[in-house]
Amino acid sequence: MDALTQLLPPEGMKILLVLFLSFLVGLEREEHKADRGYSFGGVRTFPLIGLIGYVMAFLSRDQMLPLALGFVAVAGFLIVAYYHKLAGSAASGVTTEMAGLAIYLVGALVYREQFWIATTVSVASMLLLELKGFLESLTTKMAPGEILTFTKFLVLTAVILPVLPNQEFGPFHINPFKTWLVVVAVSTVSYGSYVINRLTKGRGGIIFAAILGGAYSSTVTTVVMSRRAARERHPHLFSGGTLVACGMMYLRLTVLLALFNRGLLVMLGPSFLVLGGLAVAAGWLWSRRPDASVQEVKREYVPGNPLEIRAAAFFALLFLAMLTATHLVAAHLGSAGVYSLAAAMGLADVDPFIMGMTQSAGSSTTLAVASAAVAIAAACNNIAKGAYAYFLADRKTGIQSLCLLLSLAALGFVPLLWLLR
Repeated sequence: MDALTQLLPPEGMKILLVLFLSFLVGLEREEHKADRGYSFGGVRTFPLIGLIGYVMAFLSRDQMLPLALGFVAVAGFLIVAYYHKLAGSAASGVTTEMAGLAIYLVGALVYREQFWIATTVSVASMLLLELKGFLESLTTKMAPGEILTFTKFLVLTAVILPVLPNQEFGPFHINPFKTWLVVVAVSTVSYGSYVINRLTKGRGGIIFAAILGGAYSSTVTTVVMSRRAARERHPHLFSGGTLVACGMMYLRLTVLLALFNRGLLVMLGPSFLVLGGLAVAAGWLWSRRPDASVQEVKREYVPGNPLEIRAAAFFALLFLAMLTATHLVAAHLGSAGVYSLAAAMGLADVDPFIMGMTQSAGSSTTLAVASAAVAIAAACNNIAKGAYAYFLADRKTGIQSLCLLLSLAALGFVPLLWLLR
């Protein structure tokens, strides 16, 4: 390579790179010519377009007009080629012609020594051309509303988040950016579970649904499984699945703690990982026990879209309310008040409170108090879910679920032995 560099002038190496990149795209087009009848371009045309782009950039130097005129001229030839292709087939696409325009720009990029961008554009063009069948098949695999769902995800992350001020306001130190970042993080974890659930719909069985549902919302999963258990004769399967979902809650919280408060992660991460792993393993083993009915049970539950803008805004308001309440309770009632608030919130929606503690720890509350409060909220949440299962499921499944979740809640209080010292 060094010898070749010494033999050729610097511009020669650039020309070789243009020829190489444009030849690869032309080769991909050449392979599919036989399948398409008439088609524009191949292993000679694309390198020529790349060279034209390079030469026009060379002649332009710092002026953009000659380069732009060259682009217009190449685009004119490509339009003529496209109309000729349409004469043979009215359903012909325009991707090859667009690839030609991209290669023209690759030549210009190489001249300006933007080698990484030029290479990336060439490789991306090849992938888009080669993966035509796979990409077009996505339209049949995706539900009609999934594009809208993903668009909402982009609105939450790429549109709203960057414009929020990253500074604290008021006596409670409210940071709009961090508040919405919490919303984005919780929604992203739920959205990941939602996407996997949609892609594997109807496959994987109850335990797989419990794993995905627990990552999405263990409370919702418990309610759905309990209601279904009331009409099925599989108490071990559904009570075990409920325990698996509640174990996933601890693993989900560990991820969120890792994102927002490393101090809380250090204090709670090991115990949460153990609790989550034990619950998932025990729930799976319990679900393997034989039930009276031998009929196979398929999963039915598909979670709702976690990216509704109103739901995200409501979560943000709950988060701010919990953050404000924690500041007030810590200031006026001390650690005992924080623990009482944790227990009360554990019986409802635990996520806003726990995410509020990730922001309060180290400021309005000490790290030890915040860690104990998070553990209390999570354990109390398992007690509440045990009650939901008892009242919503059939008697046998409800009793088993209640006993399993009370046992998990008791284990969840164990970390308090060293957190409250």
